[in-house]
Formats: sequence, C-alpha cells, structure tokens
Amino acid sequence: MVYGATLAPGVTFWDAGEFIAAAHALGIPHPPGTPLFVLLLHSWASVFGHVMPYAAATNLFSAVCTAGAAGLAAWMLAAGAAAVPPAAAVGAALCAGAMSTVWLNATETEVYAASLLLAMATLAAAWRASREPGLRWLALTAYLVALAVPLHLSALVATPAAIVLVAQRDDGVDVERGLLLAGAWVLAMGAGRVSVPLAVVGLLILAAAGVVLGGRQGAARGAGAASAMAAACAVALSAVAFLFVRAGFDPSINQGNPAHWGALLDVVARRQYDVAPLWPRQAPAWLQLANVGQWADWQVGLGLGATVLPSVGRTAATVVFLALGVYGGAAHRRDDRRSWRALLTLLACGTVGVAVYLNLKAGPSLGAGVLPASAVHEARERDYFFVLGFWAWGLWAGYGAVVLARRLGAHAAAGVALAALPLLLNWRAVTRRHQPEARLAARWGTELLEATPPRGVLLVAGDNDTYPLWYAQEVLGVRRDVRVVTLPLMPAGWYRAELRRRGDLLPESAVREWLGDGVSEARLVVSRAQAEGRPLAVSVYVEGAERAALGRGWITNGLAFVLDTTDVGRDGVERVAFDTVAAARLASKAAGVLGGTRPSIDPADGYFQALLGCPGYVLKRGRGERSASLDSLCNFR
Repeated sequence: MVYGATLAPGVTFWDAGEFIAAAHALGIPHPPGTPLFVLLLHSWASVFGHVMPYAAATNLFSAVCTAGAAGLAAWMLAAGAAAVPPAAAVGAALCAGAMSTVWLNATETEVYAASLLLAMATLAAAWRASREPGLRWLALTAYLVALAVPLHLSALVATPAAIVLVAQRDDGVDVERGLLLAGAWVLAMGAGRVSVPLAVVGLLILAAAGVVLGGRQGAARGAGAASAMAAACAVALSAVAFLFVRAGFDPSINQGNPAHWGALLDVVARRQYDVAPLWPRQAPAWLQLANVGQWADWQVGLGLGATVLPSVGRTAATVVFLALGVYGGAAHRRDDRRSWRALLTLLACGTVGVAVYLNLKAGPSLGAGVLPASAVHEARERDYFFVLGFWAWGLWAGYGAVVLARRLGAHAAAGVALAALPLLLNWRAVTRRHQPEARLAARWGTELLEATPPRGVLLVAGDNDTYPLWYAQEVLGVRRDVRVVTLPLMPAGWYRAELRRRGDLLPESAVREWLGDGVSEARLVVSRAQAEGRPLAVSVYVEGAERAALGRGWITNGLAFVLDTTDVGRDGVERVAFDTVAAARLASKAAGVLGGTRPSIDPADGYFQALLGCPGYVLKRGRGERSASLDSLCNFR
C-alpha cells in the first residue's frame, strides 16, 4: 500500500525508460541484457498494462517484488526460532522496506527490486534447505542462485549468506552441503562474467563436494547430488538463450544485438563497458568506504534533509537507527544464531564486500572542497548497489526497535511503530507522485521529439537524453518518424551496424572500423541524413562544442538545434538563429508546469526541468534579452 501510494505514475529518468521500452518490445536492454527481468516485466505488463498506464504497471511490478521480499524476510525471521517475537519480524521487515534506496527502487521500473526479491527467495530456500536432509530445497537454492545471471548479478551478493545457512546444523557444520552451494555460486559467477576458469572452478568444487558426500553416503549419492546441483544451475542459466533468440527478430530495443555467439558472450560479460578490476583501486579505500557511509546517511531520514549535504536531523536519525541496528543484531544473536549469522554475512557482503568488488570511483557529490578538482567521479550516485547491506541493517534496526520496546515495558505495537518511523521520515523525499517531477521524464521525451522536424535524425547524448525518447516512441507511439541517434554509443560496433541497418545512416566502412573519436562517425551520420533529405537535429543536452563540430549554422527552438543547410558557416564561426515560432509553441506546453523541483539527492529532475524552460528563453533572446547562465545551460554557446 505504501509503495502504491508513492508509485511513479509514469516513466522516470535513468534506466527506467529503457527497461519499459524493452518490456513493451520484448527487446534487449543494455548489457548484460537482463533477459529474465524483461520476460517477467513483459508478462506482468501484458496483464496489468490493460487496466492502467503501461509504465505504471511496470512500476507496480517493482512494488510487488519489494513487498514480497519484505514478506519473505519477516517469514524467515519469525520461523527461525521460538524465541523470536513475531512482532520483531514484522518490525524488521517494515524498517528494511522503508530504507530510502529500497523504497525508491520499489516505485520505478528498475531491476534492483526484482533482484532483491530473488536474493530473499534464495535465503528463504536456503533456510528450508538447512532444516531438511533431502536435496530438493538445496537444489532449489542452487537454481535461484544461478537465476541471478539472467536476472541481475547483484542478487549473487546474498549467496554467501545462503551458504552460511545451509552449512549450519544443530550438531555442527555440514561441509558437504555448504560446498555444493558454494560450487553453484562460483559456477554462476563464472557464467555471469563469461569466465571459463571460474566456471571450471565451480564445477570442480561441485565434484569435490560430491566426492566428500560420497565418502559418507556412497559414491552414487555423492555423484547424484553434484549432478543435481549442476543441472539446476544449467536450467536457470538457460534463460540467457532468450537474448540470442530474440535478437534474431531485431526488436526496436536491441542493445548489443546478441544474434551470434560472440555477441551474446559480449553482452552477458558487459564487455561494452570499462568494468573496473579489483586492482588497482580507482579511489583510496577510505574514500570508497566514505561513499558507503554517505549513502547510509540517506536511508532512514531523507525527508529531514533531501540533499547530498548532511543535516543535523537526518544524521541524528541515522545514528539512532544505527544504534537500534546494533541492539537488534545483539538481540537477534541471542534469539536465533542460525539466521543471525546469515544476516551478519549479508551485511558484510552488501557493504564492504560490494565496495571491494565494484572498486568505484568517488561518488559525484563526495569530497567537495576536499578532493582535487581533477578527481574522477562516478556518473551518478551508486547507493543502489549497496541495497542488500542497507536491507540487512534495516532488518536489525526494526528487530531492535521491537525488542527494546518490550524490554522497556511497552507494548510490541510501540516497537513496530518505532521500526516503521522511516516511513514518515522518508516519505516526503522518496514519493514519486510529486509534481512536476512525476511527469518530467515523459515530458522531456515527448517534447524533444516534438521539437524535431518531421523525418528528422535527432542526435542525443547520454542515458537521460535517450531512454525517455525510446519510451515515448515505443510505448506512447510518439513521433516514430524521428530516428534517434545516441552519440555515446557510437564506439560500439553493434550500434554502428544498427545505424547502417536501420535507415542507412552510416556507410559500411564505418561499421567495420571505428574511426576513433565519435565525432567522425557523427559527421558521417550528418552527411547521410542530408543526402537523404532528412533534417538533422541535435538535442539541447548535447554540449555546444560537440554540436559545433557537426555543423556551423543552426536554428534552435530551445530543445533542439536544427542544422540550417542555407548557412554552412564558411567563415568557420558557428551561428545560432532562434526559431521563436516553434519556441512559443513549446513554451506554451510548459506554461504552469515549470515550477521548481524538490531538493533531491539526484540532480536529474532539476536539470531537465531547467532545460524544458529553454524554449521560453529563446523567446527572450528573440526580444534581445540575454543571460550568461541561461546561454550556458541551454548550450547556445
């Protein structure tokens, strides 16, 4: 109910537009392709997309996934031991589900909500496997572990906690069962990274576990167990085949085009991206841990200071809930050592473990005034990578709130209310119903397309300049005559081949060979568009220097710069003229909805809201009014 009340009514910025469009087209989003997520989302929206807007239906899928994860967490805690108060399990789930990162993931179309559900389903299956001597639940756990590869690898962060669960028994440690699940985990990691050595190590661990088990229960029993685990993994990994099959139909969203074996491996392994190795570190260890600390400070009281800068109230709430987490962890250890060890492992893996593995650069808002201006930062805040760590913290904080209330003589309901306090403290900052932000991404996508001439080729830059347009064209059916060309994708051979295949926007030579700078390919797109008589437009989001490299004479309506073929700029100076008629039409659409956005940890809403005001500024420029800051914002110079 909470997630539904704060659910985004439509598309949001970042990856959501791409995922919604991919679900609608049954297509392939950016590597690693997340085929299982797309299939689940497509199936879900095929049902609920008929009774509500398509984007709202896909957003609801995230809400249901996150609520389901909370339910599984409450069940696992409550069923762990007789000493665990049921109210404490409820309080734990409520607090974990109210963490701001968890909540924000639950109200938009992102893969991390489904990944959280898979992680909790893996732990729940492991919990059952730890209490039953047979192989059924252990094989199911291995299946869920390997299912992270076609869904999202972030769910694998929970596997060490699952191994801790299955390896525990009342009379000691079950080495064989722990090794069986560890082998499945390493095998899944090998498949997800497309690392043959790692996959072989996983198979060897399974074989060793089978030998150890066979020494106690017979060779046939050991071999059968190892084979069953490998088979469960194979069945889960088979979902990756969707990428290969679907690419053969070339859907509208077909990133990586994994239509042959090599391209499929490239997509699954994310070779399109510069994935950081474990060493050398991209930032000092203290800085990477400071990132985690900064994002942790946003979790329980974001409404008390919804900015990247700390506030007294928000930090005080963080300290209180950290103390409740420590208290809850101690109480949980006393009540149920088995699930306590699993949560401790999940907390460690979801925080320090993820920080070590991902080797992130400094966050975009971290180190102002401390780091040198030349320091390299992440493109966006990466708190969502640490969601399982924040989830474990929330579970213990909620648990501690209820146990503390009972110890002080209060009713358990008072403890549950304390555990649920982040619902109130975060609501104002995380709700996606607030205007104008609620409709901002959809407005950007549709209005930028409408600002493009008929049959135009529109050059755009970056995820937020691309994905809302894909959503608008694929789901809303807006201006499908416009060919969107994403400049940052130009280095990818599959994308250049797509431009050649769809619209003949590049010559065959440019498909075969990367010219090295992106601008050269973009100039070829400009030339091909002009040869076909198609107008060439550039998004206002593209930097002026990059636009100037593509042509010298432009006419702008505020959202798009249209190449003026009558002004070739022979003197080498870029000239920008102002289309006040088109600007007036675009500005009239924005009338009454250009109010300020809320303070936020994500600057995307405020930035694009400002860009939507550029047509109004074109009208002012037409009257001779100028503003250096707005000239820079709207890339007029």
